[in-house]
Amino acid sequence: MAVISAFNLKKRFNLEAGFFARFGRFVYAVNDVSFSIGENESYGLVGESGCGKTTTARLLVRMYKADSGRIIFQDREDVLAMKRGELKKYRERVKYVFQDPARSLNPRMSIYDVLVSGYRWSSRRVGEKTARREAAAVLEEVGLDGADLERRSTEFSGGQRQRISIARGLLMKPDLLICDEVVSALDVSIQGQILNLLLDIRSRHKLSFLFIAHDLKVACYFCDRIGVMYRGELMEEAPAADLYRTALHPYTRLLFSSALGSGSPAAFPEGPGRNPAFERELKTPLSELAGCAFAERCPLAEDRCFREQPVLQPAGRTDGGSPAPENHRVRCFRTGPG
Repeated sequence: MAVISAFNLKKRFNLEAGFFARFGRFVYAVNDVSFSIGENESYGLVGESGCGKTTTARLLVRMYKADSGRIIFQDREDVLAMKRGELKKYRERVKYVFQDPARSLNPRMSIYDVLVSGYRWSSRRVGEKTARREAAAVLEEVGLDGADLERRSTEFSGGQRQRISIARGLLMKPDLLICDEVVSALDVSIQGQILNLLLDIRSRHKLSFLFIAHDLKVACYFCDRIGVMYRGELMEEAPAADLYRTALHPYTRLLFSSALGSGSPAAFPEGPGRNPAFERELKTPLSELAGCAFAERCPLAEDRCFREQPVLQPAGRTDGGSPAPENHRVRCFRTGPG
């Protein structure tokens, strides 16, 4: 059973802000995105900054309201149709861990108050004694000490603050944890510790994860499946264990080429810094796309790519001719079924 499924999500923002801003010019942030996350599964959304990863995640918890599409929770509840009381209960079961704990943790509050503040807005009522016991237990679970409850977040390092943010999400015993770039601002050694902590938490609690990252190597280490986003669209989706071997979309190969340097995929043999695709920045679309979102940067683009929009569909076969994994999908005219 899918814990959460998104169908054809779209979201655009008015380009200008303010009371007197003109209405009618938009940033098209999420364009027809569909995916699902199963029980005890970790699904990764990967792509460059500005590709729509975080906007997609925030649509799932209705921090932003989708312009169109559907979000189904546990195969029965329509998140976009939820009223205030239903949405409140839903947000107890789907928790969000932000990228920057220095901004998401109130420096004036004790760690105890940070952790248990969620109880005030939840349907679960517990006494002071129970709240303190549970807060100490979850803090110890993420590698800190129960005695730290009375300290402030400013007294901790960046990695420790991220552990506190994770503990805050775990306290309500959710079904899905959304981790938004939770290791991107940390040193490499600390990244490994946090990733191993999340793997341990997933194993112990049978949690599902939506893991947002811009680093394909990190995502492949932590996730079961990965969706690669570009300009608000899913360009490729495949099992993480196979993606680095069977990546088909030119953009996915570009990301691997950038991450790996030498040993770049065949579509980008020159490596980073020597391919024209690396010299063109991602542009957020200010109008609905008519063709392939990646066509402007793609070295394999044909005339058709600029006129028609490819559909995300089963890959069929890898470059070597062997069958691609059953759940491998790609949005490209050159690498579709066949």
